[in-house]
Amino acid sequence: MRHRERGKMAAAGMRAMVGVKRVIDYAVKVRVKPDKTGVVTDGVKHSMNPFCEIAVEEAVRLKEKKLVSEVIAVSCGPQQCQETIRTALAMGADRGVHVEIPAKDYESLGPFQVSKILAALAKKESVNLLLLGKQAIDDDCNQTGQMTAAFLDWPQGTFASEVTVDGDWLKVEREIDGGLETVRLKLPVVVTADLRLNEPRYATLPNIMKAKKKKIEVVKPSDLGVDLTSRVKTLNVEDPPQRSAGVKVETVDDLVAKLKESGRI
Repeated sequence: MRHRERGKMAAAGMRAMVGVKRVIDYAVKVRVKPDKTGVVTDGVKHSMNPFCEIAVEEAVRLKEKKLVSEVIAVSCGPQQCQETIRTALAMGADRGVHVEIPAKDYESLGPFQVSKILAALAKKESVNLLLLGKQAIDDDCNQTGQMTAAFLDWPQGTFASEVTVDGDWLKVEREIDGGLETVRLKLPVVVTADLRLNEPRYATLPNIMKAKKKKIEVVKPSDLGVDLTSRVKTLNVEDPPQRSAGVKVETVDDLVAKLKESGRI
């Protein structure tokens, strides 16, 4: 049997799980609560984290190439997270898993707890490809993928800009400070999606209607044996300081004079 044929047969049984996070929409101006305990979320538009959209798109494309047999979308949080899962289902995911977490507990939920949940689900669902966004635009932690790989003891391909399946292996081109790096990883594997991996599709109306009929399983963290006790406490949340207006100068001499005047030189 040729190597390429063996590769297709091995990949045909590959099952993918994708994490999708519900965040404040990127176009919304975030406001700090008056008591400075967090940001205002009530009545604020939410949507799927953009990097998670890219991860969903990659999983669906792999399925369309018949390299993945099933795509499972997972989200952790309150009831509203099911809207985010439905978006992933409309994009092409097969079914969803909602890890239900009350709003009060969700406020203190961090990458450490989410990673334990994802690792437990990956084992429960027997997936061999876990796709996540490289970071969420609300906390910008960029930690969940790495922590999940550690809990699972799986290889990881972070900041992926290209993913290629080769039998039981995954080739990931990833963006690093000096340019691009290519790694070859043995399945099962964790991959985090970077901005240039793909351009997510828009969900069509027929697919949105079909998504309403797709199954979303609801589980609790305790069902997965995960303790949500946080090791991080938020002391204070503040708006970034306002920047003062700049000054235009006509010549280098004027610039030097202004810098001397302000005590910079």
